[in-house]
Amino acid sequence: MSLANIKDSDVDIVIGALHSDLTSFLNEWRPIFSRFHLIIVKDPDLKEELRIPEGFNLDVYSKSHIDRVVGSSSSMVFTGYSCRYFGFLVSRKKYIVSIDDDCIPAKDSKGFLIDAVAQHLVNLATPATPFFFNTLYDPYREGADFVRGYPFSLRSGVMTIPSRAMMPLSGINIAFDREAVGPALLPALKLAGEGNLRWETMEDIWSGMCVKVVCDHLGLGVKKRAALVRLPQTAATTEDCIIEMAETVKQQLGPSNPVFTRAAEAMVEWVKLWKAVGSGSSPL
Repeated sequence: MSLANIKDSDVDIVIGALHSDLTSFLNEWRPIFSRFHLIIVKDPDLKEELRIPEGFNLDVYSKSHIDRVVGSSSSMVFTGYSCRYFGFLVSRKKYIVSIDDDCIPAKDSKGFLIDAVAQHLVNLATPATPFFFNTLYDPYREGADFVRGYPFSLRSGVMTIPSRAMMPLSGINIAFDREAVGPALLPALKLAGEGNLRWETMEDIWSGMCVKVVCDHLGLGVKKRAALVRLPQTAATTEDCIIEMAETVKQQLGPSNPVFTRAAEAMVEWVKLWKAVGSGSSPL
């Protein structure tokens, strides 16, 4: 697939809003975001009204929407930066790019904006190579090359995390194929005493481990810009993989700490929610 196959209309930009005034943030990103549809999810704990500049195609979701779709008594917790997952749930686009509301676009050495969204889409549209690792750090960068013996048929891809290798994931700036792995991006693991800020939470780290195991099992690639258990061969879809993982987490890790039992239960509930709400027509 080439980048030309990914249309702007196939992409949602999901933003978890923990700050009420998004004016500066969105204006910084305007040259990049303006051609895409935005989903802004307001942190349910944020009391102030959002301030959003004009000129964007967007939908805004708040606590009332979350309660209507998920239920206020749900074990799914969408507070803090976890509110981004509600955007993943209600999106109907094939691709999602998620960027936190305190990040601004970087600039190159000449002072020009780096289009992070375009780079994400290039990665998503380029073949992955998870089954053959190149010992050079990044053979795809300009001026680099592959080591002797690297298959020529795999030299048109993007640097890919090797299969069966774990890696950390931060939800600050990620992109994914929602149709392929959307159900694996989930808010499940919450430690006692966690806060809402990214350095106080583990949910995106846990989510990253889940999505990596799913991708390994389904033969998909996780690429840089982005395992706990092995999955039985009976798991054929992302939803199946998450259910299998949840059962293993509950049985093998649950006895050591109840936080894992709660995580397993949240994973199962998320899959049910995704099947009920995350597909088909818009839930709202």
